[in-house]
Amino acid sequence: MSKRIHEQLTYPAATTGQVAAMLADPAFREEVATYQRALRSSAATTGTGDARTARIEVVHGTDHVPSFARKFVGEEISIISEETWTSDSHADVAVTIPGKPGDVSGTLDLAQVGDDVVQSLQLTVKVGIPLVGGKLEDLIVGLLTKAYRAENAVGRTWLAAT
Repeated sequence: MSKRIHEQLTYPAATTGQVAAMLADPAFREEVATYQRALRSSAATTGTGDARTARIEVVHGTDHVPSFARKFVGEEISIISEETWTSDSHADVAVTIPGKPGDVSGTLDLAQVGDDVVQSLQLTVKVGIPLVGGKLEDLIVGLLTKAYRAENAVGRTWLAAT
């Protein structure tokens, strides 16, 4: 069993080049983590242009995680996202939660739509634990959806200031 994330986020009055540059900037990713009230975070980008990889690690507390899930994730939950960009408008995405069962993979695409950029996320979340896997998948879908929406909120402000 698996769950899917289909999310479309808009960056008004921007170009795909501007959004791609923002997503490649570790300072932007750190600002997103601060906005999310992460306990700790790190961000790094290697390579340039069409051959770059962004690695973002964000560590959250589990105060708001349901009790059934807390025994699987512990006191903190570390989420590592790796984006492998093959162009300024496409990345393959792999998300891991170290030491925890599950797999998240998919794509991130940027498209110019008039004066705006639309970011499309297509991710599949799989947790292979009998009985509670579906509930954990729902939890991960919720966490990732909130994270990408937070990134979009920070990104709108970031782009407006540049």
